[in-house]
Amino acid sequence: MPTVRDQAEEVLRALAGDQARLRDDQWTAIEALVVGHRRVLCVQRTGWGKSAVYFIATALLRRQHAGPTVIISPLLALMRNQVEAASRAGIRAYTINSANLQEWEEITAAVHDGTVDVLLISPERLNNPDFRDSVLPKLAGTTGLLVVDEAHCVSDWGHDFRPDYRRLRTFLAELAPDTPVLATTATANARVVTDVAEQLSRPVWLGASGAAQGPRPVASATGGETLVLRGSLDRESLRLAVLDLPSPAHRLGWLGDHLAELPGSGIIYTLTVAAARETAEFLRSRGFEVADYTGQSEDADRRAAEADLLGNRVKALVATSALGMGFDKPDLGFVVHLGAPPSPIAYYQQVGRAGRAVHHAEVLLLPGAEDTAIWRYFASLAFPPEDQVRTTLAALTHERAQSTALLETKVELRRARLELMLKVLDVDGAVRRVKGGWVATGEPWSYDAERLARVAAARRDEQQAMLDYVATTECRMDYLRRCLDDPDSVPCGRCDNCAGARYQPAVSEDAVRAATAFLGRAGVEIPPRKLWPTGLPAIGVPLSGKVPAGEQAEAGRAVGRLSDLGWGTRLRAALDSGGQVPGDLVDAAVAILRDWSASWTARPVALVAIDSATRPALVRSLAERIAAIGRLPLLGTVSSAPGGSAGVNSAARVRDVHARLALPAPVEAQLSTLDGPVLLIDDLVDSGWTMAMAARLLRRAGAPAVLPLALATTT
Repeated sequence: MPTVRDQAEEVLRALAGDQARLRDDQWTAIEALVVGHRRVLCVQRTGWGKSAVYFIATALLRRQHAGPTVIISPLLALMRNQVEAASRAGIRAYTINSANLQEWEEITAAVHDGTVDVLLISPERLNNPDFRDSVLPKLAGTTGLLVVDEAHCVSDWGHDFRPDYRRLRTFLAELAPDTPVLATTATANARVVTDVAEQLSRPVWLGASGAAQGPRPVASATGGETLVLRGSLDRESLRLAVLDLPSPAHRLGWLGDHLAELPGSGIIYTLTVAAARETAEFLRSRGFEVADYTGQSEDADRRAAEADLLGNRVKALVATSALGMGFDKPDLGFVVHLGAPPSPIAYYQQVGRAGRAVHHAEVLLLPGAEDTAIWRYFASLAFPPEDQVRTTLAALTHERAQSTALLETKVELRRARLELMLKVLDVDGAVRRVKGGWVATGEPWSYDAERLARVAAARRDEQQAMLDYVATTECRMDYLRRCLDDPDSVPCGRCDNCAGARYQPAVSEDAVRAATAFLGRAGVEIPPRKLWPTGLPAIGVPLSGKVPAGEQAEAGRAVGRLSDLGWGTRLRAALDSGGQVPGDLVDAAVAILRDWSASWTARPVALVAIDSATRPALVRSLAERIAAIGRLPLLGTVSSAPGGSAGVNSAARVRDVHARLALPAPVEAQLSTLDGPVLLIDDLVDSGWTMAMAARLLRRAGAPAVLPLALATTT
């Protein structure tokens, strides 16, 4: 009879080809899972073959009549890659996710029938009420192997912490005691490794050599031990470099000049959705086949983009971090970053997409001055302060579920931040997600301010470490490996600091001119608000349902987004100063009006500004300049009473502006005599509700139409 290792090698050849052989530490992990039924944490570089470990273990365990393998996987792209890889070894893999709703019932029935070898689910699925109550108990009782992919997401010290991953503790507790568990990641420093291992059990550490480094005592609810296999994080194929370029136009221009020189096809990462779209559009205008890929892309578009990159039909995908963990293209030739991620660990994870099956791949970072501002914005979405958490808990009851939309009317939190907070509270046992929304559990809960402060400090340290990576004159790969606490780190001999720069920051005048002209285009549409937020009557605002057509603004325009590569820096500077409007922004606004006029049914006949408590000089000067250039009467302002709250979510914002905005009598009297649209001027459109409520006042006073114009928008 073939040995277990012989069987493992057989499955590997089906997965990866006749020449494939198991690495020693791959076999160590497989043996621990299949023979020892242990818990294993693999911290290994991208491309090492972590997925081979769990697919081989699955095949062998199924031969022993074990139940299906459950893989917790964070991204759709990762799931699709894994389903395809499993099929090569004859493993029947299925996924339940937001993109295949029509297949859930069939897949769930197959799970109950035992005809599924691998079920891939997202961590969010663990707390979907239907899945949690009807599928999960059966699944926990029959699981043959649990795999936690991208396990650094389990730890709030990890660069991509996801609260839903914490629910794995409950799932682990419901597994049969001898169920093997495998957690894998390529991006975990020592603190993250310890945290993940604590959540699995008590770890025994093995270094890159395979020699035991101790057991390290860690408290464990199960009393078991996790085998931690940690290998070298060097990537011999990667050539790291940093190019310091003076402006967004130079960075785009550099890509326009040099993208064709980069080997094969690759990924260009940006920090924001707007930057991904702009960069892709510019590169297409320069003759390159590229596609943008973001979290806002339709699933069908993402699938098509992935297929085009895998088939080398595009030179690059221009992507946000939505294309990250687990996307598998072995011959990916380059990764370029337009803007630096907020930590060296996140950066290592993304560049790890390249160079898995090629001799060398280029990894280039083009940092921008705006990077730190973007980092600060994303950091502002962290767990809220205690008073906001307590307000949310006080608004919930045990008896009646409340939707997130309804809760939003009662707390000063935006939807995304509120949802993240509720997930954390759910994991902590203070609330529970049910059909229809959320309920309180009544369980005691404490705000761990000390831990949150430590996590925030760790994030700041990571940001500084990324700035230090950009500035270092030492080996860049060695720097990244040391950030990940790789004990075997040594200089790579390949990066720009070790071997000299392969690419220079020179940009042709033609490319700079083209990029400058492209980024200098002004104009972003501001869609009108057509539905009132849910629950306004409950907070004293008598508005609900659709905004009446006679009270709506028309689609408006802004000079640009604060996140734009081109206008973003200038707009942020103007908003920060709050003084007289700069001439270039006036010129841009005039150009927008000129282009916009082609779609008007009638030219504006007057202009009204929205009173600003924070930047009155900026708004007033913009209104006066536009009125003078357009030879339009400036009727006055929509006044804003002092005080009130900032209103960070839609419901709170509507309540605030409903109470504070008013139309002075002289302005109202003039509006009733107009026979054409009014141009409504503001500095910044964020939620859109200030502009919508001001337009409502103008329309109710007799304005035939309202055309909103702002300097900037956040959307």
